[in-house]
Amino acid sequence: KKREIERLGKTYRTDYPKEELVDVLEKTLGVPLFQEQAMRLAMVAAGFTGGQADALRRGMAAWKRGGGVEQFRTPFIGGMTRRGYELDFAERCFKQICGFGEYGFPESHAASFAKLVYISAWLKRFHPAAFVVGLLNSQPMGFYAPAQLIRDAREHGVDVRPIDVNASDWDCTLEQDGVVSAASVDAGKSTWGTGGPSVRLGFRQVKGLSEVDAHRIVVARKRCGRFVSMLHIQRMADLDVSVLRRLARADALSSVPMNRRTGAWDALALSKSDAPLFDAIVRPPGPAVPLPVMPMGEEVIADYATTGLSLKQHPVSLVRGALDRWKIVTAAQLQHVDQCPVGRVVSVAGLVLVRQRPGTASGVVFITLEDETGVVNLIVWASTYERYRLAARHATLLQANGVVQREGQVIHVVVQKMIDRTTLLPSLTQPSRDFH
Repeated sequence: KKREIERLGKTYRTDYPKEELVDVLEKTLGVPLFQEQAMRLAMVAAGFTGGQADALRRGMAAWKRGGGVEQFRTPFIGGMTRRGYELDFAERCFKQICGFGEYGFPESHAASFAKLVYISAWLKRFHPAAFVVGLLNSQPMGFYAPAQLIRDAREHGVDVRPIDVNASDWDCTLEQDGVVSAASVDAGKSTWGTGGPSVRLGFRQVKGLSEVDAHRIVVARKRCGRFVSMLHIQRMADLDVSVLRRLARADALSSVPMNRRTGAWDALALSKSDAPLFDAIVRPPGPAVPLPVMPMGEEVIADYATTGLSLKQHPVSLVRGALDRWKIVTAAQLQHVDQCPVGRVVSVAGLVLVRQRPGTASGVVFITLEDETGVVNLIVWASTYERYRLAARHATLLQANGVVQREGQVIHVVVQKMIDRTTLLPSLTQPSRDFH
């Protein structure tokens, strides 16, 4: 602290109480981050009164709406020079305050957000299954949809189990039985969640299914035990045929046991009318109809159409052959410096998860893609975005060619060209989350 005081002391006269200025910015290493610091800086360095400093704070809050800060330039710089600071230093201080208006906030907000981040990071590290369940049950929220939250959890060793009429509640839940589902074997890239509870997806993930109908299923299951047929579900839970068909399309009847196609077929035979008089009569099963097995590609597309995610396979993996022919690298390959060094031009492709256009980024758009191996972050300059506007705005599956940038563990691709590859997955319904 003494060395910092000596350094700052060269900027202004030696008879001024230098310790006060250093105390204002010491904990943020000389950069004003909080509104309280900017106010204190104006009072200590420029001689502002408390009322003037508060007016400056309000001006900073209005910076993006037309500029309430500029009116303080003369009194701020004049106050600093009168108190012995050099003009150049005073102008730089005011420039910092002007820039501060675009990102600054109260220290109390910073502390609150920091606490939330710390707690969230701790939960994700030591209780990853509970963490992802909490996020899934709080949807819709945040940048990432359930499909991305689940992919990340599985990459950290969390076992995730599908929606099932004999196991699911409305919300996603935790199960601890020591059994790992086949869908999650070898899916993890780390071991955080290994040996911990499994995540059972809830009925809330089924598009169009009401919480009331889900509650009926849960109550009936607790009352009568395990469901053994679609008719059993209908009678015990008093469900409309349309609800059963929705469950069948979502592949939520595998424990009955019934796959997506046989479930949809059997649902056609159910009556829509109530017939309580005949509830106790066991209807003889109809003749078995051999239905062809649904190809994996259709299964995955149907999963996304009905639940917005799939535990079976990632959609991009279905078209990896075509992407390989175009020499498109995966998100995992992009992580390797030897394969994709800084400055190399690469082609990447994936589902568009997020589009962001911050007001402070001068028109730059940030796009996040996801393939079967991870995510890729794109930087799209305004001119490039306009040149490839249709692909950038509307593609579900997007190819981007650009230059690799690295800063520590953070990797970006600065886009030079974009191509809409949605025709490779024409039936996929995967809306992005866009922030402008």
